[in-house]
Amino acid sequence: MKRNVLLPVLALLGAMVLWASSFIALKLAFSAYDSMVVIFGRMVIASVCFLPFAGMVKRNMPRREDIPAILFMLACEPCLYFLFEAAALKNTSASQAGMITAMLPLMVGIAAGLYLKEQVSVKTVLGFLLAIIGACLLSLAARSDHASPNPVLGNFYEFMAMVCATGYTVSLKRLSKRYEALFLTALQAFAGGIFFLPFLFMPFTTMPVRFEPVPGFSIVYLGIFVTMGAYGLYNYAVSKVPASQASAFVNLIPVLTVIFGWIILGERFSPLQYVASLLVIAGVVMSQDLARGRGNGV
Repeated sequence: MKRNVLLPVLALLGAMVLWASSFIALKLAFSAYDSMVVIFGRMVIASVCFLPFAGMVKRNMPRREDIPAILFMLACEPCLYFLFEAAALKNTSASQAGMITAMLPLMVGIAAGLYLKEQVSVKTVLGFLLAIIGACLLSLAARSDHASPNPVLGNFYEFMAMVCATGYTVSLKRLSKRYEALFLTALQAFAGGIFFLPFLFMPFTTMPVRFEPVPGFSIVYLGIFVTMGAYGLYNYAVSKVPASQASAFVNLIPVLTVIFGWIILGERFSPLQYVASLLVIAGVVMSQDLARGRGNGV
């Protein structure tokens, strides 16, 4: 494999491992801290880590014509995405939320077709419908417990998070042609910190009264390794390969999340949920002719 291909692939693999682990870290953090505190904390930690690279702002001053696209990207992710994901993981298990992410490559492919007026094949549409059926069955077959009190609602929120991730990926590919991946990642962290700050003063937010080691260090992990690391790696990869190809690597997240959830959180699927998961994966595989991209990306 050539170096110019190997580096983006390794970056994508690293991002997927970190993102899969983020579902576990969020579950651990939410066990002791309010979701808004967790998300704000990770954004602030990531922002602090980006301060040594402040000089790159001069090289990446946003153009006026790009401001709407930048605002749209930031609105999609981190702002709306993390609102939905926080709500999702308070209601469903990490394993189920991770499985819903398998739908992202299909959604990015379809969005690229609509946005760029590219032809969307019948096979892709059928694959998307099959994945939707699998996701619905996964939710309906879930049992409520302390880790997933309302899995149907939680999985719906995770699906909405994937809608936001689709808008983010498409706009990121456009912007990465003009701006450095590290700058776009830093912009996300700072924008996220500003966006989630007011939520700390809302009456529904419970402020922490003491430091809990495992949940506390989970927030640090999320800020450094996920918000800074995973997004940095993914943004770099998207700047080098078509967005539809990059999003196809998201297929690794469900498998990794189920493994992490089993090892760390002791989560298990019922037999019917395994069947539902296979339907989701089958739908993704069916649509891979589009998910691999057409060379020009999005």
